[in-house]
Amino acid sequence: MRPTRGLLLIVGAVLFAITISGYCAFIVTHPADAWLNPVDLNVYRLGGEVVAHIRPHYNRALAAPLYDWPGFGLKFTYTPFAAIVFTVFVLVSWGVLPELWLAVNIVALLAIIWLTLGALGYRASLARLGGTLALAAVLFWTEPVQRTMYLGQIELVLMLLIIWDLCQPERRRWQGVGLGIAAGIKLVPLVFIPFLLLTRRYRQAAVAAGTFAATLIIGFVVLPADSRAWWLDGLLFKSSRTGFTGWEGNQSLAGLITRLSGSIAAGQPIWVLAAAVVLIGGIACAVAIARAGHWLLGVLTCALTGLLVSPISWDHHWVWIVSGVTALTCYAIRSRGWVRWAWLSGAVLIAALFGAWPGALWGQPQDLGGFSEGLIWWPPNTNPGTFQRLGDRPWYVEYHWHGFQLIVGNLYVLAGLAMLLTAAALAVRVTAARRGRDESPEAAAGPLPLLSGRRYR
Repeated sequence: MRPTRGLLLIVGAVLFAITISGYCAFIVTHPADAWLNPVDLNVYRLGGEVVAHIRPHYNRALAAPLYDWPGFGLKFTYTPFAAIVFTVFVLVSWGVLPELWLAVNIVALLAIIWLTLGALGYRASLARLGGTLALAAVLFWTEPVQRTMYLGQIELVLMLLIIWDLCQPERRRWQGVGLGIAAGIKLVPLVFIPFLLLTRRYRQAAVAAGTFAATLIIGFVVLPADSRAWWLDGLLFKSSRTGFTGWEGNQSLAGLITRLSGSIAAGQPIWVLAAAVVLIGGIACAVAIARAGHWLLGVLTCALTGLLVSPISWDHHWVWIVSGVTALTCYAIRSRGWVRWAWLSGAVLIAALFGAWPGALWGQPQDLGGFSEGLIWWPPNTNPGTFQRLGDRPWYVEYHWHGFQLIVGNLYVLAGLAMLLTAAALAVRVTAARRGRDESPEAAAGPLPLLSGRRYR
């Protein structure tokens, strides 16, 4: 073992041990609902129970549609195929499942960072393991990660599936299957299919589209009535089922525009136009960056585009910052001079903006998971249950934010737009450099340097 590799492994292991020890200390000194309130996991399991016909007092002869069950005050908003997948949660008793899923999310966090480092060219080694542990020790304390664990969400697992699939060697025959499955559960990953097509990965795009089509077929075979209601009767377009679009927790363009417009109806046409512009521009940037040899940055830019244009991007959907901070840190290590500090500053800034800062710092009640609130929860927000009872109302507090509240309450969207503009600048530069390299007889093959601190030829 080289000394530097051994030191990195030791440092990473110590940092991660401190993180987990601190988390365990919080668990044993606080009530359960301060660190784990798996309402979303409850809904997943409910969907699986309905499909498996084992819901308590469930009358198979009078089987109610999947989308009619009031899942602990929340409606099931996923595809019929997702409910079929969620039958795996039925195999474990509820007394064990929340803690087990918490452990799965922690493992998924580590695996995402490991795969991200691999996609950036780092070979399997003790140094890579040390880097994984060190980065996980920091990113564990980001709000999207904490909220994913607190609610029992599947965002980290779905992200792991997509990262694993898209960052495999291009020659892998069935690349795209993981993406198709993820899209069959949540539709937003479909944004990667045009990205694959435009980067000339036609086979991968076809595999992903074919896999997604297979999930539809499976849904219609197993749950024909529910599939017809979801896909053919327009249930998937009823965004009101997912909650209040203008709620503070929705950190998407639609959420921002709704809050600024003062109503869902007033914001809808503006959002359609803005989403189309961001979608086209975001995918174009992602394709340009990927074709210049920076595949992972292209994938992350495409994921960022999906987060911004999706009608609903809850705060925990932003777990993609895990790979983003990891990538920025690695680019900082590989650069020099002011460029290194620029990359590193970006990584630190994102980690800070998305950090799980205690709400008590600004006097907010600890009702969203103790330390897992984050900066976006500083402004007051409407109780989501109010929207379920009353529908859209002009007096909702998000419609009346002012000053600093508008910045902090829309923090993830604004940060995402800033990151997308940065990606656009990178896309312009790498595209110009790529053309210059192609025209130069002295150009060497391989990926282009990206803001490496030296001039392009």
